[in-house]
Amino acid sequence: MRLQDHLYHVIQSLPGFLPETWLAGAFLFIILSEILLKYSRWQSKTTNVLRGLTAVLLVVAFVFVFLQWNDLGGYLFHHLIYLDHKAVFFKIIILSATLLVLLHIQLMRSELPAEFYSILLAIVLGLFLMTMATNGLSMYLSIELVSIGSYLIATLSSGKKAGEAGIKYLLFGALSSAIMLYGLSLVYGMTGTLNFTSDVFADQLVQNPPLILLIVGFLTLGGVLFKLSLVPFHVWPPDVYEGAPTPVVSFLSTAPKVAALLLLMRLLSVLPDDFQKLMAIISLVSILAGNLAALWQNDLKRLMAYSGIAQAGFIIVGLVAFNQTGFESTTFYIAVYVLINIAVFLMIDLMGQNAPTLATITGKGASYPFLSVCFTILMVGLVGLPPTAGFTAKLLVFSSLWEAYQTSGDQLLMILLVVGLLNAIVSLFYYFKIPFYLFFRTSSSPLPSGNVSSAASIVIALLTLTILILFFKTDWLIDWIRIL
Repeated sequence: MRLQDHLYHVIQSLPGFLPETWLAGAFLFIILSEILLKYSRWQSKTTNVLRGLTAVLLVVAFVFVFLQWNDLGGYLFHHLIYLDHKAVFFKIIILSATLLVLLHIQLMRSELPAEFYSILLAIVLGLFLMTMATNGLSMYLSIELVSIGSYLIATLSSGKKAGEAGIKYLLFGALSSAIMLYGLSLVYGMTGTLNFTSDVFADQLVQNPPLILLIVGFLTLGGVLFKLSLVPFHVWPPDVYEGAPTPVVSFLSTAPKVAALLLLMRLLSVLPDDFQKLMAIISLVSILAGNLAALWQNDLKRLMAYSGIAQAGFIIVGLVAFNQTGFESTTFYIAVYVLINIAVFLMIDLMGQNAPTLATITGKGASYPFLSVCFTILMVGLVGLPPTAGFTAKLLVFSSLWEAYQTSGDQLLMILLVVGLLNAIVSLFYYFKIPFYLFFRTSSSPLPSGNVSSAASIVIALLTLTILILFFKTDWLIDWIRIL
């Protein structure tokens, strides 16, 4: 293809790339604004101004993404990325999570450096690209953009723990990145292309022995599994969650998982059915590892880190089914999980003070009755019990797994079903530690009076109410998901 044709195709692709172009410009604008503010009379309000500007820029990006719903671009930039309804829907979830995290920062008056907001926009840009990646090159570059930004914001707190967490995050991230890059090189050698949607890719891939395909595919998925904190790329969350600022943890535990999940869906849709067993094993081990480790945690952020590993295992149960119902149930699960997780970390920040442990929330049920009830409902949602959308999410993913078992008769799927359901019961023992310590334990030190801003209470109430409403009105979300 001539250079002129390449340029023409790039120009044709730009209208479908509007939100990403906007975010790239917003990133540069925030950097410039930071420099100008530091040498102006508003120097003392730099972070507040940047937070407001970032929120406005993200709202505008929200509008651009909504406009894409009825004006899809298909393949862009020579099949490097693909814009469809799935990408638009997942972008909406990512932007919603990011805006809620900014609200969290505002409500808690969190002291984050001014650099955080430009890095945040760069990460969101990378997440957008991940949702549309259909080529090995675009997949790798988008994951690296997200990873580098994540390493930076994870070390924003002062202190030894933050530095240690950042170094561990970087080392494990670099390892998973190297593994993924090695896998991609093998894939290219086997197929002669990195375009996952190409007919040549599928034809050449199936000509290789199944064992080789599994090994190469697993290596290629390394970076995606790392973002989802699935076994064996699961060792980073506990230290990062404990050392990073709580709003940063809230973001890292939700938005990257959303983008990685859609990327995993796209990859599994072009890989052979042999990967069903591999994904079942990863899901099973992740659920067991996360739940068993969480049982012994007293630090709330570490508890949520191991919870996140187990929840990631539950999320991909729907993908293990390798059917349309499974993909739909997984999408519903991640949407609900994002809402619950963001609400939980806001609650931890509100009630855990500077040391978010079970000891710091002991006996606070009387001082913060409304927040404590909401906290309990959120824990019920994470366990997967009615009347919360968490119950609906687990019901849908396990129903899709049961449907896949009836079709294939694979005993591994039945083992995953049984162990998954039993582990939902196991999770009761650590999730319900929180309401137990809130209401049934007495603190040995005097408790502060319930002094929480009304704005924070309203946000918590709305998020909790949404989780309850989606239990009774599941069709409001699931009908939207079914048209993706």
